Amino acid sequence: MAGSGQIRQLKRRIRSVQSTQKITRAMEMIAASRIMRAQGRVRAARPYAEQIHEIIKGLAVSNEVREHPLLQQREQQRVAVIVNTSDRGLAGAYNANVLKVAERTIREEEGAGRQVDLYIVGRKGAGYFAYRGRRAEKLWEGISDTPTIDAAGEIAETVMTRYAAQELDRVWLVYTDFKSSLTQSPVRMELLPVKPEEFGGGQEIAPEFIFEPSQEELLERLIPRYVEAKVFHSLLESSASEHAARQRAMKSATDNAKEVAGNLSRIMNAARQEQITTEISEIVGGAEALGSR
Repeated sequence: MAGSGQIRQLKRRIRSVQSTQKITRAMEMIAASRIMRAQGRVRAARPYAEQIHEIIKGLAVSNEVREHPLLQQREQQRVAVIVNTSDRGLAGAYNANVLKVAERTIREEEGAGRQVDLYIVGRKGAGYFAYRGRRAEKLWEGISDTPTIDAAGEIAETVMTRYAAQELDRVWLVYTDFKSSLTQSPVRMELLPVKPEEFGGGQEIAPEFIFEPSQEELLERLIPRYVEAKVFHSLLESSASEHAARQRAMKSATDNAKEVAGNLSRIMNAARQEQITTEISEIVGGAEALGSR
């Protein structure tokens, strides 16, 4: 028979689950609002990257770009892998998926006899690799939620400096591509060396333009900005993907909490009904006993 103690315990559990439901619902709404802002930032950054690309393509028609240090193809002995993860959890399989691609990339490079240097964005990636005994060359924290162009510039400059000094022969960038609120795909991109083919098909800039500095110097400066823009794009895409994954995870948690609270309420109502029925039976039985004397 269900006692009053069991009913009190069920009430406490229901209140606890309902409190959790309120928290997950609030986190779901926050993540949804951040998705919109993150998508807006992706759209706002796109014209800048596209314009740099078009200018470089125009300059590449009349200038030799293959001599730039960031375009030099070398025999690959040492590679770097930049992994974009989040600083916070509660985002479903977001981090697990991108880390799986990073692990596969590292295994492929080490399987080919190359040494791998690891660069990590986000505490979750740092904790994952630290647990497995891998030390990151550098870790960037606090930028995954709202990336900035300054942070992207620092990341890009770190690997570009080492690549130009021939300390690295290839740089992979692993991040999550935001396709929609329901679909995000972990991808890897070869950041360095920059392929000359990326600047093919351009139209020569009209001769009435006067360049200051010269076309060669301008090209020298723009290619690093192009790499920086690609890093910034990956950070923005990862940020939007993280918020979308967190929204879905919190919605699932909210729905589960609602279902658990409903099940507990049904159990409590059944226990209360059983208790009432038992009490009525005892009263009726006592009345019949008194009446039979």
